[in-house]
Amino acid sequence: MSSNQRIFVDAIRRYCRARGIGCEVKSQGWLLIMQHGERRQFAFGYDIGLNSAMAHRIANDKSATAEVLMHSGIACIPHTLFLSPKLDKHAPAAGARKAMLALLRAHPHGLVAKPNEGTSGRFVFKVTNEAELDHATSEIFASHLSLAISPFVEIEEEVRVILLDGDARVVYSKERISDWRHNLDFGARPILLEEGEARATCIAMAVQAATAIGIRFASIDIVRVEGSWRVLEINSGVMMEVLGRHHPELVYATYAAALDRVFDEVP
Repeated sequence: MSSNQRIFVDAIRRYCRARGIGCEVKSQGWLLIMQHGERRQFAFGYDIGLNSAMAHRIANDKSATAEVLMHSGIACIPHTLFLSPKLDKHAPAAGARKAMLALLRAHPHGLVAKPNEGTSGRFVFKVTNEAELDHATSEIFASHLSLAISPFVEIEEEVRVILLDGDARVVYSKERISDWRHNLDFGARPILLEEGEARATCIAMAVQAATAIGIRFASIDIVRVEGSWRVLEINSGVMMEVLGRHHPELVYATYAAALDRVFDEVP
């Protein structure tokens, strides 16, 4: 694998070579076309096509995910949706700002503002006052049409569970280096979680969350706050780039198992 080649792309190409499946890489690696006889499958971004369009859209929307989880009685970190002022005909900007300030007053420890859709921890801001809130919303709305606000909580531990049809293929904790964020792209290290109560609890909660939104292949982040576990978010695109630097064969095996489901099922 070249230094700038995503392990996701490499894993798909390896899978296809081993099974005699044609594979063409397009759009600088963001689109892969897999051809097996008359059967054609696509991988786009980090999505291999196992999830339904609805499950994919809900998982990619932080506020929608939180709403479904709360409706299903699953403990989670709430996320409130706010639309960009560019869409103010659908949601008046003045009303949105008033609601944001109300959230700030309700959570004296602060808030976290981030794009409502997206991963990797980019454009994620901790805000504790009105000026920081204004800066965060301005930065996010400069490149996104919506944002989500959640209460800031002290995360004692964060665990990611990668599920395939209810089976936990990978379970690891994110060891934070210095930042308050646990994002792998910001230096956190993935540590495979050993068998035990915490691992079992996180898997069970991840399965409940996946079932609630009807998703088959996903990475689900579970956080421990004040001693109790809650779902933070669900990712429909399963990204394992950092994990692949430490445990490449586990990553290859996980993608291969998911691709087996894609090619084994009747189109």
